[in-house]
Amino acid sequence: MTMPASLKEIVSCLSDYDPNALTVAQGQQVIAQFVPVIEATEQVAIRSALDRILAVDIDSTINVPAHDNSAMDGYAFHGEELSADAALTLRVIGNIQAGDRFTGSVGRGECVRIMTGAVMPPDCDTVVPQEFTQIAGDNPALPQVTLAAACVRTGANRRRAGEDLHIGQTALRRGKILRPADLGLLASLGIAEVAVQRRLRVAFFSTGNELRSVGQTLDPGCVYDSNRYTLYGMLTRLGCDVIDMGVVHDDPAALETALRSACENADAVITSGGVSVGTADYTKQSMAALGEVLFWKIGMRPGRPMAFGSLTSHGKRAMLFGLPGNPVAVMVSFYFFVRSALLQMAGATQAALPQLRVNSLSPIRKRPGRTEYQRGIVAPDEHGNYSVRLTGEQGSGILRSMSDANCIIVLSDAQGDVKAGDPVEIVLFEGLI
Repeated sequence: MTMPASLKEIVSCLSDYDPNALTVAQGQQVIAQFVPVIEATEQVAIRSALDRILAVDIDSTINVPAHDNSAMDGYAFHGEELSADAALTLRVIGNIQAGDRFTGSVGRGECVRIMTGAVMPPDCDTVVPQEFTQIAGDNPALPQVTLAAACVRTGANRRRAGEDLHIGQTALRRGKILRPADLGLLASLGIAEVAVQRRLRVAFFSTGNELRSVGQTLDPGCVYDSNRYTLYGMLTRLGCDVIDMGVVHDDPAALETALRSACENADAVITSGGVSVGTADYTKQSMAALGEVLFWKIGMRPGRPMAFGSLTSHGKRAMLFGLPGNPVAVMVSFYFFVRSALLQMAGATQAALPQLRVNSLSPIRKRPGRTEYQRGIVAPDEHGNYSVRLTGEQGSGILRSMSDANCIIVLSDAQGDVKAGDPVEIVLFEGLI
């Protein structure tokens, strides 16, 4: 991967840059300018392309649909025969199933029975749904149908050739994350395989002597490491190939070995713990020794401490995201910093996280000068109007607040206290990654 300008050059152009008092927007700006795009691609069958990132523009080589066709089961005829004040009786001269063609001609006073998706006869431009017709006459050899003039307009219920996609039109653009509808769109063009970006490889580990992995004995003063499991889940849903390196103790040699191994085997490295004030300096020292790394204090809650930069080891280079150790802070930092960076590295043209505006049921204490991310539950009332309430205690170590939540309430730098009934911005969890 080709690295952009150095971090030093980027931050030197940032007005009011202060690593000890960085805003969320400034941190996001630096990351967006520094992270590279992985250029490797691969060809996969469209069934294997779900949630992958498209590597090339897809232009249509055919019209979709290929021909004018019927949007309804009914009768096709000349729409010019419709009259505003009289019913119309037509003689049925044929029947067209989907996949068939009508080879005859349809004259005035005539129609053909047609099924949904069947090719329209060239003489016809209108379809009346069968539920708006009545069988007329009693001669089965010469069936007739009658329709009221007001039940259909000229040109109704006809799908035109190319109305979905026409030849030469760009169907999907490079950088799109392929969703189920996109797979169907590719299939509608007859495309069996598609070029996608290589999956991003991300290595991650937790730091701290107090951490124990699930299954180990929990000694006094120790806690189970939950961060690797939330990171695993978020990275997996993002479509990354993950390398779980476990827990690394606060030992300089062990930390350097882990960082080197992660750097040499992954495109990005994520650590949790060891970057806040008051912790042992081993993690910071090891990071700084292996690359160009910035250590930030970001004006946000939770998740104030963060490290960002790049590591180099034996000719390999990887991006580094050093996250705080508290469980909620790890997840919030990931959602609002790491997620967009990894998508950018993976080649996705991803817009900013969509925010919705709803009223808060809860009063929220908030001091201006920092961005706060509160965990919330958004739901409709009996009238269908949506509002949000807090999940309860909002401490950065209360992981249950994230488990209970279905959204994050985003309170901007300038915002102060929120009263019950005031509007707030939220980011929904469902489908986020």
